[in-house]
Amino acid sequence: MHVIPKPGRMTEHAASFLELGPRTALAAEAGTERTERWLRATLTQATGLPLAPGGADGNDVIRLSLPADAARDLGAEGYRLSVTPRGVDLAGGGPAGLFWGAQTLRQLLGPDAHRRAPLPGRRWRLPQVHVEDSPRFRWRGLLLDVARHFIPKEGILRQLDLMAAHKLNVLHLHLTDDQGWRIEIARYPELTRTGSWRARSKFGHRASPLWDERPHGGYYTQDDIREIVSHAAERHITVVPEIDVPGHSQAAVAAYPGLGNTDVVDTAALTVWDTWGISPNVLAPTDATLRFYEGVFEEVLDLFPAQAAEFSAFVHVGGDECPKDQWRRSPAAQARVRELGLADEDALQAWFIGHFDRWLAARGRRLIGWDEILEGGLAPGAAVSSWRGYAGGIAAARAGHDVVMCPEQQVYLDHRQAAGEDEPVPIGHVRTLEDVYRFEPVPPELTGDEARHVLGTQANVWTEALEDQARVDYQTHPRLAAFAEVAWSTLPPPEQRDYADFERRMADHYPRLDALGVAYRPPGGPRPWQRRPGVLGRPFDGPPPNR
Repeated sequence: MHVIPKPGRMTEHAASFLELGPRTALAAEAGTERTERWLRATLTQATGLPLAPGGADGNDVIRLSLPADAARDLGAEGYRLSVTPRGVDLAGGGPAGLFWGAQTLRQLLGPDAHRRAPLPGRRWRLPQVHVEDSPRFRWRGLLLDVARHFIPKEGILRQLDLMAAHKLNVLHLHLTDDQGWRIEIARYPELTRTGSWRARSKFGHRASPLWDERPHGGYYTQDDIREIVSHAAERHITVVPEIDVPGHSQAAVAAYPGLGNTDVVDTAALTVWDTWGISPNVLAPTDATLRFYEGVFEEVLDLFPAQAAEFSAFVHVGGDECPKDQWRRSPAAQARVRELGLADEDALQAWFIGHFDRWLAARGRRLIGWDEILEGGLAPGAAVSSWRGYAGGIAAARAGHDVVMCPEQQVYLDHRQAAGEDEPVPIGHVRTLEDVYRFEPVPPELTGDEARHVLGTQANVWTEALEDQARVDYQTHPRLAAFAEVAWSTLPPPEQRDYADFERRMADHYPRLDALGVAYRPPGGPRPWQRRPGVLGRPFDGPPPNR
Protein backbone atom coordinates (compact mmCIF):
# COMPACT_ATOMS: atom_id res chain seq x y z
CA MET A 1 0.00 0.00 0.00
CA HIS A 2 2.98 2.33 0.44
CA VAL A 3 3.09 3.89 -3.04
CA ILE A 4 5.60 6.58 -4.04
CA PRO A 5 4.76 9.17 -5.22
CA LYS A 6 1.69 9.33 -3.01
CA PRO A 7 -1.56 8.95 -4.98
CA GLY A 8 -4.23 11.61 -4.81
CA ARG A 9 -6.75 9.15 -3.38
CA MET A 10 -6.33 5.53 -2.32
CA THR A 11 -9.02 3.52 -0.57
CA GLU A 12 -8.30 0.05 0.80
CA HIS A 13 -11.10 -2.47 0.89
CA ALA A 14 -11.25 -5.28 3.42
CA ALA A 15 -7.86 -6.78 4.22
CA SER A 16 -8.03 -9.18 1.32
CA PHE A 17 -6.00 -9.81 -1.79
CA LEU A 18 -6.31 -10.72 -5.44
CA GLU A 19 -3.75 -13.37 -6.33
CA LEU A 20 -2.32 -13.43 -9.84
CA GLY A 21 -1.50 -16.79 -11.34
CA PRO A 22 -0.77 -18.70 -14.55
CA ARG A 23 -4.34 -18.15 -15.79
CA THR A 24 -4.37 -14.38 -15.24
CA ALA A 25 -5.04 -12.67 -18.57
CA LEU A 26 -4.22 -9.20 -19.83
CA ALA A 27 -7.00 -7.54 -21.82
CA ALA A 28 -6.08 -4.34 -23.66
CA GLU A 29 -8.49 -2.02 -25.44
CA ALA A 30 -7.50 -0.05 -28.54
CA GLY A 31 -5.02 2.73 -27.77
CA THR A 32 -3.46 0.96 -24.79
CA GLU A 33 -0.85 -1.01 -26.73
CA ARG A 34 2.20 0.82 -25.39
CA THR A 35 1.32 0.12 -21.77
CA GLU A 36 0.25 -3.42 -22.66
CA ARG A 37 3.70 -4.13 -24.13
CA TRP A 38 5.52 -2.66 -21.15
CA LEU A 39 3.32 -4.29 -18.51
CA ARG A 40 3.43 -7.76 -20.03
CA ALA A 41 7.21 -7.63 -20.59
CA THR A 42 7.97 -6.22 -17.15
CA LEU A 43 5.68 -8.42 -15.08
CA THR A 44 6.39 -11.57 -17.07
CA GLN A 45 10.13 -11.29 -16.52
CA ALA A 46 9.65 -10.57 -12.80
CA THR A 47 6.92 -13.11 -12.03
CA GLY A 48 7.21 -15.78 -14.70
CA LEU A 49 3.46 -15.48 -15.31
CA PRO A 50 2.52 -15.46 -19.02
CA LEU A 51 -0.24 -12.81 -18.76
CA ALA A 52 -1.70 -14.12 -22.00
CA PRO A 53 -4.01 -11.87 -24.06
CA GLY A 54 -7.61 -12.37 -23.05
CA GLY A 55 -11.07 -10.92 -23.21
CA ALA A 56 -12.27 -8.26 -20.82
CA ASP A 57 -15.14 -10.39 -19.55
CA GLY A 58 -14.74 -12.84 -16.73
CA ASN A 59 -12.55 -12.99 -13.67
CA ASP A 60 -8.78 -13.09 -13.16
CA VAL A 61 -8.18 -10.43 -15.82
CA ILE A 62 -6.10 -7.24 -15.84
CA ARG A 63 -8.14 -4.87 -18.01
CA LEU A 64 -6.56 -1.78 -19.64
CA SER A 65 -8.80 0.97 -21.01
CA LEU A 66 -8.98 4.65 -21.94
CA PRO A 67 -12.54 5.67 -21.05
CA ALA A 68 -13.82 9.16 -21.73
CA ASP A 69 -14.82 9.76 -18.12
CA ALA A 70 -11.22 9.17 -16.92
CA ALA A 71 -9.95 11.76 -19.40
CA ARG A 72 -12.61 14.21 -18.25
CA ASP A 73 -12.16 13.67 -14.53
CA LEU A 74 -8.42 12.99 -14.23
CA GLY A 75 -6.73 14.51 -17.28
CA ALA A 76 -4.38 12.92 -19.79
CA GLU A 77 -1.83 11.82 -17.17
CA GLY A 78 -4.34 10.66 -14.59
CA TYR A 79 -5.49 7.12 -13.96
CA ARG A 80 -7.99 5.03 -12.02
CA LEU A 81 -7.00 1.65 -10.61
CA SER A 82 -9.41 -0.81 -9.01
CA VAL A 83 -8.45 -4.21 -7.64
CA THR A 84 -11.45 -6.40 -6.84
CA PRO A 85 -12.11 -10.16 -6.57
CA ARG A 86 -13.01 -10.03 -10.28
CA GLY A 87 -9.61 -8.74 -11.35
CA VAL A 88 -7.85 -5.44 -12.06
CA ASP A 89 -9.36 -2.49 -13.90
CA LEU A 90 -6.77 0.09 -14.93
CA ALA A 91 -8.21 3.10 -16.75
CA GLY A 92 -6.12 6.01 -18.03
CA GLY A 93 -7.16 9.52 -18.85
CA GLY A 94 -4.77 9.11 -21.77
CA PRO A 95 -2.00 6.71 -22.79
CA ALA A 96 0.44 8.40 -20.39
CA GLY A 97 -1.98 8.19 -17.48
CA LEU A 98 -2.51 4.50 -18.17
CA PHE A 99 1.25 3.96 -18.06
CA TRP A 100 1.61 5.78 -14.73
CA GLY A 101 -1.17 3.61 -13.37
CA ALA A 102 0.79 0.54 -14.45
CA GLN A 103 3.70 1.81 -12.36
CA THR A 104 1.41 1.94 -9.32
CA LEU A 105 0.18 -1.59 -10.10
CA ARG A 106 3.76 -2.86 -10.11
CA GLN A 107 4.51 -1.18 -6.78
CA LEU A 108 1.45 -2.82 -5.21
CA LEU A 109 2.74 -6.24 -6.25
CA GLY A 110 5.77 -5.81 -3.97
CA PRO A 111 9.48 -5.15 -4.45
CA ASP A 112 10.17 -8.42 -6.28
CA ALA A 113 7.95 -7.22 -9.12
CA HIS A 114 10.87 -4.88 -9.93
CA ARG A 115 13.30 -7.72 -10.63
CA ARG A 116 14.37 -9.05 -14.02
CA ALA A 117 13.78 -12.72 -13.29
CA PRO A 118 11.34 -14.62 -11.05
CA LEU A 119 12.43 -15.79 -7.62
CA PRO A 120 11.26 -19.21 -6.38
CA GLY A 121 8.28 -19.53 -4.10
CA ARG A 122 6.86 -16.06 -4.62
CA ARG A 123 3.12 -15.35 -4.54
CA TRP A 124 1.83 -12.39 -6.51
CA ARG A 125 -0.92 -10.77 -4.50
CA LEU A 126 -2.53 -7.37 -4.98
CA PRO A 127 -4.35 -5.59 -2.16
CA GLN A 128 -7.96 -4.82 -3.02
CA VAL A 129 -7.86 -1.05 -3.44
CA HIS A 130 -9.32 1.80 -5.43
CA VAL A 131 -6.90 4.53 -6.58
CA GLU A 132 -7.63 7.79 -8.37
CA ASP A 133 -4.54 9.82 -9.17
CA SER A 134 -3.15 12.57 -11.40
CA PRO A 135 -0.02 14.74 -11.29
CA ARG A 136 0.30 18.24 -9.89
CA PHE A 137 2.91 19.38 -12.45
CA ARG A 138 3.19 18.70 -16.16
CA TRP A 139 7.02 18.94 -16.26
CA ARG A 140 8.54 16.45 -13.81
CA GLY A 141 12.14 16.38 -14.85
CA LEU A 142 15.61 15.08 -14.19
CA LEU A 143 18.73 16.68 -15.65
CA LEU A 144 21.57 14.27 -16.27
CA ASP A 145 24.99 15.78 -17.07
CA VAL A 146 26.79 13.38 -19.42
CA ALA A 147 29.35 15.96 -20.55
CA ARG A 148 31.54 16.05 -17.44
CA HIS A 149 31.50 12.26 -17.00
CA PHE A 150 30.14 10.23 -19.88
CA ILE A 151 27.37 7.75 -19.10
CA PRO A 152 27.19 4.97 -21.71
CA LYS A 153 23.96 4.39 -23.59
CA GLU A 154 22.92 1.46 -21.40
CA GLY A 155 23.17 3.74 -18.37
CA ILE A 156 20.82 6.26 -19.99
CA LEU A 157 18.28 3.55 -20.81
CA ARG A 158 18.48 2.42 -17.18
CA GLN A 159 17.95 5.97 -15.93
CA LEU A 160 14.84 6.25 -18.10
CA ASP A 161 13.48 3.08 -16.48
CA LEU A 162 14.19 4.50 -13.02
CA MET A 163 12.50 7.78 -13.97
CA ALA A 164 9.44 5.90 -15.17
CA ALA A 165 9.29 4.00 -11.87
CA HIS A 166 9.02 7.41 -10.14
CA LYS A 167 6.52 8.88 -12.66
CA LEU A 168 8.99 11.46 -13.98
CA ASN A 169 8.42 12.48 -17.58
CA VAL A 170 11.25 14.76 -18.83
CA LEU A 171 14.92 13.81 -19.18
CA HIS A 172 17.01 16.94 -19.72
CA LEU A 173 20.20 15.57 -21.30
CA HIS A 174 23.20 17.91 -20.89
CA LEU A 175 25.18 16.80 -23.93
CA THR A 176 27.94 19.40 -24.35
CA ASP A 177 30.26 21.38 -22.11
CA ASP A 178 33.88 22.46 -21.69
CA GLN A 179 34.82 18.92 -20.65
CA GLY A 180 33.25 16.95 -23.47
CA TRP A 181 30.96 16.81 -26.53
CA ARG A 182 28.71 13.73 -26.39
CA ILE A 183 26.51 13.70 -29.52
CA GLU A 184 27.53 12.71 -33.04
CA ILE A 185 27.01 15.50 -35.59
CA ALA A 186 27.60 14.03 -39.04
CA ARG A 187 28.67 17.23 -40.77
CA TYR A 188 31.17 18.10 -38.02
CA PRO A 189 33.02 14.85 -37.20
CA GLU A 190 35.74 16.53 -35.13
CA LEU A 191 33.17 17.35 -32.44
CA THR A 192 33.31 13.72 -31.40
CA ARG A 193 36.68 12.70 -32.84
CA THR A 194 38.44 15.41 -30.80
CA GLY A 195 35.80 16.92 -28.54
CA SER A 196 34.46 13.76 -26.92
CA TRP A 197 37.51 12.86 -24.84
CA ARG A 198 40.05 14.50 -22.53
CA ALA A 199 43.50 13.35 -21.52
CA ARG A 200 42.78 13.31 -17.76
CA SER A 201 40.23 14.50 -15.20
CA LYS A 202 40.29 16.35 -11.92
CA PHE A 203 39.33 13.99 -9.09
CA GLY A 204 37.01 15.75 -6.67
CA HIS A 205 36.37 19.47 -6.54
CA ARG A 206 38.45 21.71 -8.79
CA ALA A 207 40.47 22.75 -5.70
CA SER A 208 41.52 19.15 -5.16
CA PRO A 209 45.19 18.30 -5.87
CA LEU A 210 44.17 14.84 -7.15
CA TRP A 211 43.97 13.78 -10.78
CA ASP A 212 42.67 10.72 -12.56
CA GLU A 213 45.34 10.33 -15.22
CA ARG A 214 43.27 8.01 -17.42
CA PRO A 215 41.81 9.45 -20.63
CA HIS A 216 38.06 9.89 -20.33
CA GLY A 217 35.55 10.02 -23.15
CA GLY A 218 32.65 8.66 -25.10
CA TYR A 219 29.72 9.85 -27.17
CA TYR A 220 26.35 8.75 -28.49
CA THR A 221 26.05 7.90 -32.14
CA GLN A 222 23.00 9.21 -33.92
CA ASP A 223 21.44 5.76 -33.76
CA ASP A 224 22.16 5.67 -30.02
CA ILE A 225 20.25 8.93 -29.66
CA ARG A 226 17.35 7.60 -31.71
CA GLU A 227 17.24 4.51 -29.48
CA ILE A 228 17.29 6.64 -26.32
CA VAL A 229 14.49 8.86 -27.62
CA SER A 230 12.42 5.81 -28.62
CA HIS A 231 13.02 4.04 -25.29
CA ALA A 232 11.92 7.21 -23.51
CA ALA A 233 8.80 7.62 -25.66
CA GLU A 234 7.72 4.06 -24.88
CA ARG A 235 7.74 5.20 -21.23
CA HIS A 236 6.01 8.54 -21.92
CA ILE A 237 9.21 10.44 -21.19
CA THR A 238 10.40 13.32 -23.36
CA VAL A 239 14.14 13.81 -23.86
CA VAL A 240 15.09 17.51 -24.04
CA PRO A 241 18.63 17.95 -25.46
CA GLU A 242 20.97 20.69 -24.28
CA ILE A 243 23.66 22.13 -26.57
CA ASP A 244 25.39 24.80 -24.47
CA VAL A 245 26.13 28.21 -26.10
CA PRO A 246 27.93 30.62 -26.07
CA GLY A 247 29.79 29.62 -22.88
CA HIS A 248 30.70 26.14 -21.63
CA SER A 249 32.00 25.48 -25.15
CA GLN A 250 35.73 24.70 -24.87
CA ALA A 251 35.26 21.13 -26.16
CA ALA A 252 33.71 22.51 -29.36
CA VAL A 253 36.47 25.12 -29.75
CA ALA A 254 39.13 22.43 -29.20
CA ALA A 255 37.56 20.49 -32.08
CA TYR A 256 37.06 23.49 -34.36
CA PRO A 257 39.42 26.32 -33.28
CA GLY A 258 37.77 28.81 -35.63
CA LEU A 259 34.74 28.88 -33.31
CA GLY A 260 36.79 30.67 -30.66
CA ASN A 261 38.07 34.20 -30.26
CA THR A 262 41.16 33.66 -32.38
CA ASP A 263 42.27 37.29 -32.23
CA VAL A 264 42.98 37.08 -28.49
CA VAL A 265 43.56 33.34 -27.86
CA ASP A 266 45.64 30.69 -29.61
CA THR A 267 42.60 28.45 -29.97
CA ALA A 268 44.57 25.91 -32.02
CA ALA A 269 46.46 25.04 -28.82
CA LEU A 270 43.30 24.37 -26.79
CA THR A 271 42.30 20.88 -25.70
CA VAL A 272 39.15 19.58 -24.09
CA TRP A 273 39.19 20.96 -20.56
CA ASP A 274 40.35 18.55 -17.86
CA THR A 275 39.16 20.37 -14.75
CA TRP A 276 35.88 21.75 -13.45
CA GLY A 277 34.41 25.23 -13.18
CA ILE A 278 33.84 27.78 -15.93
CA SER A 279 36.27 27.95 -18.83
CA PRO A 280 37.14 31.43 -20.13
CA ASN A 281 37.16 30.06 -23.68
CA VAL A 282 33.80 30.97 -25.20
CA LEU A 283 32.37 31.10 -28.71
CA ALA A 284 33.19 34.02 -30.98
CA PRO A 285 30.08 36.10 -31.88
CA THR A 286 30.61 35.74 -35.62
CA ASP A 287 28.37 34.79 -38.52
CA ALA A 288 30.54 31.72 -39.07
CA THR A 289 29.84 30.56 -35.51
CA LEU A 290 26.10 31.09 -35.99
CA ARG A 291 26.12 29.09 -39.23
CA PHE A 292 28.12 26.29 -37.57
CA TYR A 293 25.66 25.94 -34.71
CA GLU A 294 22.68 26.18 -37.04
CA GLY A 295 24.14 23.09 -38.69
CA VAL A 296 24.45 21.42 -35.29
CA PHE A 297 20.88 22.26 -34.35
CA GLU A 298 19.53 21.06 -37.71
CA GLU A 299 20.79 17.57 -36.89
CA VAL A 300 19.66 17.85 -33.28
CA LEU A 301 16.10 18.68 -34.42
CA ASP A 302 16.11 15.60 -36.63
CA LEU A 303 17.29 13.37 -33.76
CA PHE A 304 14.85 14.84 -31.23
CA PRO A 305 11.69 15.32 -33.32
CA ALA A 306 8.75 17.39 -32.17
CA GLN A 307 6.01 14.83 -31.66
CA ALA A 308 2.71 14.63 -29.85
CA ALA A 309 4.42 14.78 -26.45
CA GLU A 310 3.86 18.15 -24.83
CA PHE A 311 7.49 19.13 -24.29
CA SER A 312 9.10 17.54 -27.36
CA ALA A 313 9.33 20.93 -29.10
CA PHE A 314 11.83 22.21 -26.53
CA VAL A 315 15.57 22.53 -27.21
CA HIS A 316 17.83 23.73 -24.39
CA VAL A 317 20.64 26.12 -25.37
CA GLY A 318 22.29 26.62 -21.98
CA GLY A 319 23.12 30.32 -22.04
CA ASP A 320 24.61 30.36 -18.54
CA GLU A 321 27.98 31.31 -17.10
CA CYS A 322 29.52 32.94 -20.17
CA PRO A 323 32.64 34.92 -19.14
CA LYS A 324 32.95 38.11 -21.17
CA ASP A 325 36.69 38.79 -20.79
CA GLN A 326 37.66 37.47 -24.23
CA TRP A 327 34.90 39.50 -25.88
CA ARG A 328 36.10 42.62 -24.07
CA ARG A 329 39.65 42.08 -25.39
CA SER A 330 38.65 40.93 -28.86
CA PRO A 331 38.67 43.61 -31.58
CA ALA A 332 36.33 41.43 -33.65
CA ALA A 333 33.84 41.07 -30.81
CA GLN A 334 33.96 44.78 -30.07
CA ALA A 335 33.36 45.53 -33.73
CA ARG A 336 30.31 43.26 -33.54
CA VAL A 337 29.00 45.19 -30.52
CA ARG A 338 29.28 48.46 -32.48
CA GLU A 339 27.83 46.97 -35.66
CA LEU A 340 24.74 45.74 -33.82
CA GLY A 341 24.37 48.93 -31.78
CA LEU A 342 24.58 47.03 -28.51
CA ALA A 343 25.31 48.54 -25.13
CA ASP A 344 27.93 46.05 -23.96
CA GLU A 345 29.08 42.44 -23.88
CA ASP A 346 26.06 41.35 -21.81
CA ALA A 347 23.86 42.57 -24.64
CA LEU A 348 26.06 40.63 -27.06
CA GLN A 349 25.23 37.41 -25.25
CA ALA A 350 21.53 38.29 -25.36
CA TRP A 351 21.88 38.85 -29.12
CA PHE A 352 23.50 35.43 -29.50
CA ILE A 353 20.70 33.68 -27.59
CA GLY A 354 18.07 35.76 -29.38
CA HIS A 355 19.35 34.57 -32.73
CA PHE A 356 18.70 30.93 -31.83
CA ASP A 357 15.42 31.83 -30.17
CA ARG A 358 14.20 33.13 -33.52
CA TRP A 359 15.87 30.33 -35.50
CA LEU A 360 14.19 27.61 -33.43
CA ALA A 361 10.83 29.38 -33.41
CA ALA A 362 10.90 29.58 -37.22
CA ARG A 363 11.10 25.78 -37.24
CA GLY A 364 8.24 25.25 -34.83
CA ARG A 365 10.46 24.64 -31.82
CA ARG A 366 10.81 26.36 -28.44
CA LEU A 367 14.00 27.58 -26.86
CA ILE A 368 14.63 26.97 -23.18
CA GLY A 369 17.73 28.10 -21.32
CA TRP A 370 19.14 28.83 -17.88
CA ASP A 371 17.86 31.95 -16.17
CA GLU A 372 20.75 34.12 -17.45
CA ILE A 373 18.96 34.20 -20.82
CA LEU A 374 16.46 36.65 -19.31
CA GLU A 375 19.14 39.33 -19.45
CA GLY A 376 18.41 41.26 -22.63
CA GLY A 377 14.87 39.99 -23.18
CA LEU A 378 13.34 36.91 -24.78
CA ALA A 379 10.83 36.11 -27.48
CA PRO A 380 7.36 35.22 -26.11
CA GLY A 381 7.67 31.47 -26.68
CA ALA A 382 10.99 30.97 -24.90
CA ALA A 383 11.10 29.30 -21.49
CA VAL A 384 13.48 29.51 -18.54
CA SER A 385 15.15 26.96 -16.26
CA SER A 386 15.48 28.81 -12.94
CA TRP A 387 18.66 27.48 -11.30
CA ARG A 388 20.07 30.46 -9.35
CA GLY A 389 17.37 30.27 -6.72
CA TYR A 390 13.79 31.37 -7.34
CA ALA A 391 14.46 34.93 -8.59
CA GLY A 392 14.93 34.05 -12.24
CA GLY A 393 11.77 31.97 -12.29
CA ILE A 394 9.76 34.72 -10.63
CA ALA A 395 11.02 37.30 -13.12
CA ALA A 396 10.32 34.99 -16.06
CA ALA A 397 6.79 34.13 -14.94
CA ARG A 398 5.98 37.80 -14.36
CA ALA A 399 7.23 38.55 -17.88
CA GLY A 400 4.93 35.88 -19.29
CA HIS A 401 7.52 33.14 -19.88
CA ASP A 402 7.06 29.51 -18.94
CA VAL A 403 9.37 28.32 -16.17
CA VAL A 404 10.89 25.08 -14.92
CA MET A 405 11.93 25.46 -11.28
CA CYS A 406 15.26 23.78 -10.44
CA PRO A 407 16.95 26.01 -7.83
CA GLU A 408 20.46 24.95 -6.91
CA GLN A 409 19.91 25.36 -3.19
CA GLN A 410 17.06 22.84 -3.17
CA VAL A 411 17.28 20.27 -5.97
CA TYR A 412 20.88 19.93 -7.14
CA LEU A 413 21.26 16.28 -6.22
CA ASP A 414 25.03 16.28 -6.71
CA HIS A 415 25.13 18.32 -3.47
CA ARG A 416 25.92 16.44 -0.28
CA GLN A 417 23.20 14.64 1.65
CA ALA A 418 24.53 15.14 5.18
CA ALA A 419 27.12 17.20 7.05
CA GLY A 420 29.13 14.17 8.16
CA GLU A 421 32.73 13.65 7.08
CA ASP A 422 31.84 10.30 5.51
CA GLU A 423 29.88 11.88 2.65
CA PRO A 424 31.80 11.23 -0.59
CA VAL A 425 33.22 14.38 -2.23
CA PRO A 426 30.99 16.72 -0.21
CA ILE A 427 29.97 19.35 -2.76
CA GLY A 428 27.64 22.23 -2.00
CA HIS A 429 24.75 22.67 0.38
CA VAL A 430 23.56 19.97 2.74
CA ARG A 431 20.26 18.79 1.33
CA THR A 432 18.82 15.84 3.18
CA LEU A 433 16.00 13.58 2.08
CA GLU A 434 13.68 15.66 4.26
CA ASP A 435 14.96 18.92 2.76
CA VAL A 436 14.08 17.72 -0.72
CA TYR A 437 10.68 16.52 0.50
CA ARG A 438 9.94 20.02 1.80
CA PHE A 439 10.90 21.74 -1.47
CA GLU A 440 8.11 23.87 -2.94
CA PRO A 441 8.42 24.63 -6.67
CA VAL A 442 5.93 27.52 -6.85
CA PRO A 443 7.16 30.69 -5.10
CA PRO A 444 4.49 32.31 -2.91
CA GLU A 445 5.31 35.69 -4.48
CA LEU A 446 3.57 34.69 -7.72
CA THR A 447 -0.07 35.47 -8.36
CA GLY A 448 -2.38 32.74 -9.60
CA ASP A 449 -2.00 33.85 -13.22
CA GLU A 450 1.78 34.06 -12.88
CA ALA A 451 1.99 30.65 -11.18
CA ARG A 452 0.35 29.07 -14.22
CA HIS A 453 3.61 29.73 -16.07
CA VAL A 454 5.40 27.25 -13.79
CA LEU A 455 5.41 24.20 -16.04
CA GLY A 456 6.86 22.17 -13.25
CA THR A 457 10.12 21.28 -11.63
CA GLN A 458 13.34 19.41 -12.23
CA ALA A 459 16.11 17.84 -10.15
CA ASN A 460 19.60 18.36 -11.57
CA VAL A 461 22.47 15.86 -11.38
CA TRP A 462 25.82 17.38 -12.39
CA THR A 463 28.64 14.89 -12.70
CA GLU A 464 31.93 16.67 -12.04
CA ALA A 465 32.35 14.61 -8.85
CA LEU A 466 30.28 11.63 -10.06
CA GLU A 467 32.72 9.49 -11.99
CA ASP A 468 30.54 6.43 -12.60
CA GLN A 469 27.05 4.96 -12.36
CA ALA A 470 27.44 3.99 -8.70
CA ARG A 471 28.23 7.60 -7.75
CA VAL A 472 25.27 8.87 -9.79
CA ASP A 473 23.04 6.35 -8.01
CA TYR A 474 24.32 7.38 -4.58
CA GLN A 475 23.72 11.10 -5.12
CA THR A 476 20.40 10.69 -6.91
CA HIS A 477 18.68 8.11 -4.72
CA PRO A 478 16.75 8.07 -2.46
CA ARG A 479 16.29 11.84 -2.83
CA LEU A 480 14.75 11.34 -6.28
CA ALA A 481 11.83 9.60 -4.57
CA ALA A 482 11.21 12.68 -2.41
CA PHE A 483 11.52 14.94 -5.44
CA ALA A 484 9.15 12.75 -7.46
CA GLU A 485 6.51 13.08 -4.77
CA VAL A 486 6.93 16.86 -4.73
CA ALA A 487 6.54 16.93 -8.52
CA TRP A 488 3.61 14.53 -8.74
CA SER A 489 1.53 14.75 -5.57
CA THR A 490 -0.54 17.66 -4.32
CA LEU A 491 1.11 18.21 -0.95
CA PRO A 492 0.45 20.70 1.86
CA PRO A 493 2.80 23.68 2.31
CA PRO A 494 6.36 22.57 3.15
CA GLU A 495 6.10 23.09 6.91
CA GLN A 496 2.90 21.01 7.07
CA ARG A 497 4.11 18.00 5.08
CA ASP A 498 3.99 14.67 6.86
CA TYR A 499 7.59 13.59 6.53
CA ALA A 500 7.07 10.77 9.03
CA ASP A 501 4.47 9.26 6.68
CA PHE A 502 6.89 9.61 3.77
CA GLU A 503 9.60 7.82 5.78
CA ARG A 504 7.20 4.96 6.51
CA ARG A 505 6.46 4.59 2.82
CA MET A 506 10.18 4.81 2.02
CA ALA A 507 10.70 1.71 4.17
CA ASP A 508 8.84 -0.15 1.40
CA HIS A 509 10.58 1.78 -1.36
CA TYR A 510 14.16 0.89 -0.40
CA PRO A 511 13.52 -2.81 -1.23
CA ARG A 512 12.20 -1.72 -4.63
CA LEU A 513 15.45 0.18 -5.22
CA ASP A 514 17.38 -2.90 -4.09
CA ALA A 515 15.45 -5.03 -6.58
CA LEU A 516 16.23 -2.49 -9.31
CA GLY A 517 19.94 -2.63 -8.47
CA VAL A 518 20.22 1.01 -7.36
CA ALA A 519 23.30 1.87 -5.26
CA TYR A 520 21.41 4.44 -3.17
CA ARG A 521 22.56 6.18 0.00
CA PRO A 522 21.24 4.17 2.98
CA PRO A 523 19.30 6.15 5.62
CA GLY A 524 22.12 5.64 8.13
CA GLY A 525 24.85 7.00 5.87
CA PRO A 526 27.21 5.70 3.21
CA ARG A 527 28.42 2.13 3.14
CA PRO A 528 32.21 1.79 3.43
CA TRP A 529 32.68 1.37 -0.32
CA GLN A 530 30.57 4.44 -1.07
CA ARG A 531 32.94 6.80 0.72
CA ARG A 532 35.76 8.68 -0.98
CA PRO A 533 38.24 9.37 1.85
CA GLY A 534 40.74 12.09 1.08
CA VAL A 535 38.94 13.39 -2.03
CA LEU A 536 38.21 17.05 -1.50
CA GLY A 537 34.80 18.54 -2.00
CA ARG A 538 33.66 22.04 -1.27
CA PRO A 539 31.33 22.21 1.71
CA PHE A 540 29.49 25.49 2.05
CA ASP A 541 26.14 26.72 3.27
CA GLY A 542 26.20 30.34 2.18
CA PRO A 543 25.21 31.80 -1.19
CA PRO A 544 25.82 29.28 -3.97
CA PRO A 545 29.02 29.59 -6.00
CA ASN A 546 29.11 29.20 -9.76
CA ARG A 547 28.27 25.70 -10.89
